Amino acid sequence: MKLKNLNALITGGSQGLGKVIAEHFLREGANVVLCARSEKDLFATRDELAQKFPAQKVLAQTCDVSNEAQVNGLVPFALQELGSLDALVLNAGIYGPMGATESVSLDEWRRALDINLFGVLLPSRAVIPHFKKAGRGKIVVLSGGGATNPLPNISAYAASKAAVIRLMETLAEELKSFHVDVNAIAPGALATRLVDEVLAAGADKVGASFFEKNKNWKEKGAVPLELGANLAVYLASAESNGITGKLISAQWDPWKELQKYRDELAKSDIYCLRRIVPEDRGQKWN
Repeated sequence: MKLKNLNALITGGSQGLGKVIAEHFLREGANVVLCARSEKDLFATRDELAQKFPAQKVLAQTCDVSNEAQVNGLVPFALQELGSLDALVLNAGIYGPMGATESVSLDEWRRALDINLFGVLLPSRAVIPHFKKAGRGKIVVLSGGGATNPLPNISAYAASKAAVIRLMETLAEELKSFHVDVNAIAPGALATRLVDEVLAAGADKVGASFFEKNKNWKEKGAVPLELGANLAVYLASAESNGITGKLISAQWDPWKELQKYRDELAKSDIYCLRRIVPEDRGQKWN
């Protein structure tokens, strides 16, 4: 078991990828605390997983990860129930408003940043002191397509996910001397509730191309949730110790063997957000 006796807090753990990550963590021997905003879905998932994995602890507490007071209540709950925390998986996220940037609700735009960006920042701030004291820890952030590519008509999501990746890289540098690894996962196109939201919004709001992509994912299948969940297990395990500050694609990168390249990764900007200059593309403009 790759995560035997590891204690993890997983946000957005009631459904979709978060639920699958929780199941994979439990299968590998971990104990988990799940959080989500929907009490009904959250406790249904807790009961389902507790029945499936009776040997491990499966706990849950409702929490809006954009609410500092609620987050500051969640982490002590997890520490009290589990005794310690070894991993924090930050999965909670929303698309936010869909449509031309100048016309969507500014309140909804801000709300997307609150959940997607502050929903990473606040739990990290609450857990980091415990990781520092322990001299170890793992923070795994779930990214999205907006982090590395423009996402027309879903600008709040794109902006927040790009910000999350730079936050991840920054935390990785801050926490390196404490042996806390901070990485992000690009899980690929997933057929989750977000696809349903795009289809419900329609091509007029999200653009014909993006609408057709989501329709295709819905009808013909997308990237298996298990890929991202398996990568989350890897990044939470001792196998990935020392790999930090990276955005890793579950679908395309050779992450199962990344430990072989640990030293090279530590010295390079591979799997990082960086500006491209003319010389990177074989051009010399001055």
